Amino acid sequence: MVDNLRSRESVRRKALWTLSHLIPGDPKSAAIVDVLDDIEGQERVDLNHSHPSLDLDTVRKAVQIERHSSGINIVREASIPQPWRERFLQASIGSTRLNVGPYPHDWEKFLAQWQVEMRHLDAHRAARGAR
Repeated sequence: MVDNLRSRESVRRKALWTLSHLIPGDPKSAAIVDVLDDIEGQERVDLNHSHPSLDLDTVRKAVQIERHSSGINIVREASIPQPWRERFLQASIGSTRLNVGPYPHDWEKFLAQWQVEMRHLDAHRAARGAR
């Protein structure tokens, strides 16, 4: 399931990045929105079999920040519940971090950006439905 999750979140991340450059209603967005809808459908099936879906606020509260011996705060990566951990990892590829964990500001930036991306996706869905 981990490889499937990694693959799915990689595809989702690429689709969200591509969609971010399109305005709602752009005909080029239809196929991308379809991919994202398929991913959400797969995710619902997987989550029903493994663990319940967690909303953003629940995930935010679950994640533990700890002080590293270097004096820098880090996110305890293991405290990020799946599929959020994999979403964050995919969105953070290439980001600077300590070996033992990412920086809290990167985690918070990811969560804020996720909300922006979901609103943008909803706008694309609404524009598609208005046709």
